Amino acid sequence: MPTGPKGEKRPADVIGNAVRVMQIATGEENENYDTTDDGKDKAAQEMGRKGGAARAKNMTPERRVEIARKAAAKRWSK
Repeated sequence: MPTGPKGEKRPADVIGNAVRVMQIATGEENENYDTTDDGKDKAAQEMGRKGGAARAKNMTPERRVEIARKAAAKRWSK
């Protein structure tokens, strides 16, 4: 059975999916969306934010220009 982006089970065929949608619409079954947990570690997310800010603070303007030029060249080379 296929899984959704967050690992939840979902019907493998169109008819099964239509039945599930009908059950949710009529109230026979609840929608279970848990939007609070995205599967990522909150401490790791916070450390990532701090790391990016520290890197930007320590970078010289010349180095930022160099990185930006390299990124633009890569984008436009396609």
